Amino acid sequence: MINLIPGVATSASALNAERIRMEVVSQNIANANTTRDVNGKPYQRQHVVFESMLLDAQNQFGTGARGIQVARIEKDARPANLVYNPSHPDADARGFVATPNVNIHEEMVDLIASSRAFEANLAVVKNARQMAMQSLSIAKH
Repeated sequence: MINLIPGVATSASALNAERIRMEVVSQNIANANTTRDVNGKPYQRQHVVFESMLLDAQNQFGTGARGIQVARIEKDARPANLVYNPSHPDADARGFVATPNVNIHEEMVDLIASSRAFEANLAVVKNARQMAMQSLSIAKH
């Protein structure tokens, strides 16, 4: 079987990986002020680790195409931020509250980068589809 739209599988894998990355970043932003998670501690920032994968498709040289996938979602090892707020219900004996290690500015940069990567891969899929449609119309004539 001939693949009329080469490279789409690679872009599709990248689209899926970036979608997951955007979900994780959104979760970080949503929990930026969560001082007590289900484990009783402040929310801990998470980040996505990508890995390259070999796709089933074979190109003209006999090697498989490469794609990207989420290898795992890791918790950020940075410690929680301490904020002095003795009136907070989660304050310790010294009046400090452990707040999440989430930096909103860093998360927004990650979200923008992920969004741009998603848009770029979507453009590849759209262009490949257009080229395949034009090829099919040429073949009809």
